[in-house]
Amino acid sequence: MGKASNPRRVADNEAMAKTRMLRTSPQKLNLVAAMIRGKKVDKALADLTFSKKRIAADVKKCLQSAIANAENNHNLDVDELIVAEAFVGKNLVMKRGRPRARGRFGKIMKPFSELTIKVRQIEEQA
Repeated sequence: MGKASNPRRVADNEAMAKTRMLRTSPQKLNLVAAMIRGKKVDKALADLTFSKKRIAADVKKCLQSAIANAENNHNLDVDELIVAEAFVGKNLVMKRGRPRARGRFGKIMKPFSELTIKVRQIEEQA
């Protein structure tokens, strides 16, 4: 007699991927996440591929992971997936600094953030 399995965190027609410890501020990451929200996954991947933002490569990697989870773990059709949610959270902040004039100390904050992407299968309208 085993333990009962945990209920799914997402709906039956959804899949999720999460990336932690991305070395960028949440504000900058949210600009890239806003770029793909609500789009079909193939269009979102194309937008991330040709984006000039440095962090877009990591966002693309997370989106590809969510697509793979949908296909392999939840048996969803890749051609009918959209980016249902893409949200950003704070993570740790490394505190660094450098000496400044008149004995002062300039704080340098190096923030990390995390990204969660949910993809949802929708039935295409004919």
